[in-house]
Amino acid sequence: MSRVLFVGLGVMGLPMARHVAASGEFELVVHDVDAGRAAEFVAADPVAAAGSADVVVLMLPGSDVVERVLVGDGLLAAVRAGAVIVDMSSSRPASTVALAERAAARGVGYVDAPVSGGQVKAVSGELSIMVGGAAEAVERVRPLLETMGTTIMPTGPVGSGHAVKALNNLLSAIGIAGAAEVLTTGAKFGLDPKVMLDVINASTGRNQATQVKFEPYVLSGTFDAGFALRLMVKDLRTALEIAEDTATPTPVAHAVVEAAAATLAANQDPGADHTLLARWIAANAGVDLHEATQRAAKGA
Repeated sequence: MSRVLFVGLGVMGLPMARHVAASGEFELVVHDVDAGRAAEFVAADPVAAAGSADVVVLMLPGSDVVERVLVGDGLLAAVRAGAVIVDMSSSRPASTVALAERAAARGVGYVDAPVSGGQVKAVSGELSIMVGGAAEAVERVRPLLETMGTTIMPTGPVGSGHAVKALNNLLSAIGIAGAAEVLTTGAKFGLDPKVMLDVINASTGRNQATQVKFEPYVLSGTFDAGFALRLMVKDLRTALEIAEDTATPTPVAHAVVEAAAATLAANQDPGADHTLLARWIAANAGVDLHEATQRAAKGA
């Protein structure tokens, strides 16, 4: 039975680790800076546990933390030759490639496997997982990834998974921003946002934001979809770095990233949800989409 060290039990990592444990296919030990989150598992000091692990999974906030854990805290130096590190965080591709080179020098495999689907899919075990790395290493960790996700998609060499994830999140944010502008414009014209949303979702303008996020999290006024705004902004900036490195003009992306950054500046709570981008866009036009929906429902 393969031994897995899982580091990072946050909003996403905790349910993911639960699925690994529930599979019964792996000997699992975990670590989190909040010891309470690890209470239901076998907890261990990560550096001490790394020497006997076959796979080390990282589910951390981003590259800065990944670098600190692997290099600053000495985890990479403790991983035995022949093991594989799987970074499931949303990290910067350039950092991922550099860490993979350091790992390779020690005979350690490195796979980047960021996820999509948010907290809901993490809990249900239906994440989509984008996997970058050498084919042999990817296939070796596939059974582990399949305990956490239903769609495992190899994307190319190491770093490619993180690149795809950042670009996917950029497109997701563009969808939120576009839908917010359209619904705000319609509300100012006098249209019912809920009716508009229903029409859009039966028409060519629909996207993941209109179909999944706007009714339960924006029009409802709850703004609690489960993905932190600060993490979205981090991912969007990573996507812009990729665009800049490849000399790709991205005027639409730049406008959306500026709007997301302004939303973050106005919402400093670390738990502030990424759907607040829609509220910020509407508020700039003097509109509250939740209130407009409520008024329409009352026939006001």
